[in-house]
Amino acid sequence: MNQLSHEQAARREKTLLASLLLSAWGPVVTVIAVILSESTTQLADFIRRSVELLALFVSWWVFRYLQRNKGKYSPAVKARMEKLAGSGVAAALGCSGLVMLFLAFTPFSANDPGGNVYPGMIVAFLGLVVNSWFWQRYAWMTREQYNPITDAQRRLYRAKALVDTCVIFALSAVAFFPGYPATRYIDTLGSVILALYLLWSSFRTLRPPQDNC
Repeated sequence: MNQLSHEQAARREKTLLASLLLSAWGPVVTVIAVILSESTTQLADFIRRSVELLALFVSWWVFRYLQRNKGKYSPAVKARMEKLAGSGVAAALGCSGLVMLFLAFTPFSANDPGGNVYPGMIVAFLGLVVNSWFWQRYAWMTREQYNPITDAQRRLYRAKALVDTCVIFALSAVAFFPGYPATRYIDTLGSVILALYLLWSSFRTLRPPQDNC
């Protein structure tokens, strides 16, 4: 496997740091949205963003550490560390999926969704814009030259963008049709869809990353 050039490594480290910093506000804002609403999807989204933030930190730290210690480790050790970062992303996706699936079928889901879900919708929309940009950015980097850590980020941000779309749809149903009996089921269905997609993404991240970007 070819080594990243200095320029490529610096560019990717900056992108990893930028994605980490931009993602840091997500859990903080989302927890406020959880307090203002009774949406199962919103609570699940808060858990997802928190776990993913931890995975982003691990990926950034491992990439930065390896780039600052070039030549210190054998290719086999370096590959194991990169695989560990990718496994962290897969674990974050899988953990989030399992938590969401659990929440969808607990007493939390028996509450009628309501309250002010607009902050959550705004967070999800902004997240969709940012996550879509990072998805394409990491996809371009993967096509330029493959690296396990940046490829795992591509998969993560692809999942984040599609999940944000699902969150927007579910919260829109709560916002515009709060009195309809079907709204509660749409909200719960949103959590189930998030869970299943994240579990699928976790499985795909653990597989050899040879799919299309």
